[in-house]
Amino acid sequence: MKKILFLAVFLISSSIFAQLDKLDLKNAVVVAQMDRAEDRFTLEINLTEILADLGVKTMASLNAQRQGAEIENLYFDSIQNSIKQKEFDTYLLVSVRGYDSKFKRATIFNDFKTELETSHLFPLYRDNISSISFEFYFYRNGQFVAYDLLKIGGVGSRDDVVKKLRKKLRKRIIKYWL
Repeated sequence: MKKILFLAVFLISSSIFAQLDKLDLKNAVVVAQMDRAEDRFTLEINLTEILADLGVKTMASLNAQRQGAEIENLYFDSIQNSIKQKEFDTYLLVSVRGYDSKFKRATIFNDFKTELETSHLFPLYRDNISSISFEFYFYRNGQFVAYDLLKIGGVGSRDDVVKKLRKKLRKRIIKYWL
């Protein structure tokens, strides 16, 4: 009987700890890993607006480097030092995981440099999709600290994706990230 009780408690506690704990997000450099410039701009601006409204000090990666520069340049020492001088220690990398509602959470996490070098082929919207999944990777002082996956259904246009992302993400940030 004790073994069964211990096993039940262990399974329940492990499922609780497997979820995203409170991140205690105070500042973030938002990096949208998108191939298309307009998608990258849209995601970074919307995320920085949401986070700033909730009291998080934010900066879009577009403000940390020259226009048209590659995302991998964020790993350069000069840019890293410039960002640290502005008192940012957390990077929030966001990308589209895909358009199927059955995506599972990632289990393997790369270091910051490798993740910046990873290409992401999915645009913010594509015709004939009904759902989209976003991945959020958090790195603090160059070390991976958290991961989150957000699924949005019922999208019929690019504007729907942005509108529903803003609504759903705000709730998620309040519940898990702050």
